[in-house]
Amino acid sequence: MSLLNVSIIDYGIGNLYSVQQAFERCGATVRLARTPRDIELAEKLVLPGVGAFADGMLELNRRELTGPILEYAASNRPLLGICLGMQMLATSSEEFKLSHGLDLIPGKVKKINTKTASGAELRLPHTGWTKIYQTKLGCWDESILNGCKDGVAVYLVHSYALSTEDNSSVLAECSYGDNRIATVVRKGNIYGCQFHPEKSGLDGLKILSNFLTRLS
Repeated sequence: MSLLNVSIIDYGIGNLYSVQQAFERCGATVRLARTPRDIELAEKLVLPGVGAFADGMLELNRRELTGPILEYAASNRPLLGICLGMQMLATSSEEFKLSHGLDLIPGKVKKINTKTASGAELRLPHTGWTKIYQTKLGCWDESILNGCKDGVAVYLVHSYALSTEDNSSVLAECSYGDNRIATVVRKGNIYGCQFHPEKSGLDGLKILSNFLTRLS
């Protein structure tokens, strides 16, 4: 087993190339996981994704990957969800219609509130470089955020956000209008990043490197 082996789930949705390139810049050997057997054999697993929640879950189910992902997660091996991949770790989403997720990090994905207390209207999607901050209940030591400074800027593109049932699972959050948005979540060795670490410069690469080297 090598600390630098990582498998990225290829289910037809997501920018696999940029995620693969970023991990390779961190020194990883990247495999694309397209079958249940690929997931079963993974040492570290990444669930990327862009687009709609229901479409993502439909593809996971259609390719018979949902069960293998749940079995993988139960083995306590490291799992990282990125953007839509993080949202699909949740129990459900209200995007367009109620859709069931993987339920690995209990909570619901909800549309970002665009009305502020001052009466201003926020634009969606929430896009661009945004500073994230450590929560009172979250600790960055020995996590994928180890070594990152509080207030580090990351790149986000999203209109929906995860509201977790357990606040202690939120390691980092950002502000958008009056919204406090979970940007990094964790439950055991399962992590989710609402932002794109592969598009977040050197700090994003540090997060991916931590996922490779600090978790086993």
